[in-house]
Amino acid sequence: MPLPERRENHVVRAARLINLVLLLQSRGMMTAAELSAELEVSERTVYRDVLALSAAGVPVYAEQGRAGGYRLVGGYRTRLTGLSQAEAEALFLAGLPGPARDMGLDEPVRAVKRKVLAALPPGLREASERAGQRFHLDAPGWFADSDPPEHLAELARAVWQDRILTMRYRRRDEVTRTVEPYGLVLKNGVWYLVGKVGDDLRSYRVDRITSVEPTGDGFERDPSFELPRFWADRAAEFVRQMLRETIELRLSPHGVRMLRFVFEPPAVQEALEAAGEPGPDGWVRTRVPVESIDVAYTYVMRLGPEAEVLEPPALRARLAEAAQRLGDLYR
Repeated sequence: MPLPERRENHVVRAARLINLVLLLQSRGMMTAAELSAELEVSERTVYRDVLALSAAGVPVYAEQGRAGGYRLVGGYRTRLTGLSQAEAEALFLAGLPGPARDMGLDEPVRAVKRKVLAALPPGLREASERAGQRFHLDAPGWFADSDPPEHLAELARAVWQDRILTMRYRRRDEVTRTVEPYGLVLKNGVWYLVGKVGDDLRSYRVDRITSVEPTGDGFERDPSFELPRFWADRAAEFVRQMLRETIELRLSPHGVRMLRFVFEPPAVQEALEAAGEPGPDGWVRTRVPVESIDVAYTYVMRLGPEAEVLEPPALRARLAEAAQRLGDLYR
């Protein structure tokens, strides 16, 4: 006895038929294989969808031959280009396909791209392809984990829907927090959740969140909250709190130029502002804020012979001993 065919959700099929028309409208002609890849269905499904569109009065024409494919006849244009709420929200992530995919927003982003292309006049449709050929934003760092954090998609849904979460967060020990999720930030390949706990706004590394459980309650976000401004202020404050020690250096002209490749930007700015006039040999004296003497040792080692530590004496002695060992190695 043959198994009954699985019935496809009519909403899903309707959305796919609209997307098929929008693809033909924006690209002119496409093969069944190209449509199959774009819509993520089999070529057989594409054939059935084309027949359904033709039966509904949409003038889809099939051209035979090696250069053939499907196209719309007579400049036909659909007006079904309105954006859903999810697509409108995803519009501003259209240039970030990787992060959008990690947050579970891949399909809304692709749908909104198709609708925007379909709405453009023919002369402007190639602008998207030209930009894609010339510019690409690769947000994660080189050695970052390529897989998104486990709970990122759940957090993104809660952020979109303003839904309160209970989550467990790993520090030295695990803690439980009930959070109003205000936003997500991708910084140097690391995702952070910005959330309100009580009256305080805090940030959490998403890869340290071990569990997420919606409470079922919503929250009303502060209308004056601006995620970019909050993050910029918090990042600057974080760096200022890190730079608790100060060292004094002599720097060669090349050492001054190397500062920005070694130290944090706020430390570089302070060092340049504190620099005195160059001596007869071109070297300058300056002060540099650092996180700790151990970190300063690593940084000054990277400057090599382009820097001399003047203060503190313990760091100077440590570098002198390292220089002695290097001399012994290369003698």
